[in-house]
Amino acid sequence: MSEADEQPEGADPAGAEPGAAGRRPGLVIVAVIVAALFVCCCSAAVGLVIAWFAGLFHPPA
Repeated sequence: MSEADEQPEGADPAGAEPGAAGRRPGLVIVAVIVAALFVCCCSAAVGLVIAWFAGLFHPPA
């Protein structure tokens, strides 16, 4: 029997580069960071708009 016959079905042969499954954890981390930055930036922008309309940036009269 050859080495390929001894491997369980679905296992990558030795020396094979990882495909999408090998990149998935990195993509998840990047996606979480991008989502967190998006939420933070949007909440900051909404806060600034609310402060502007509340008159917090206008000179006192």
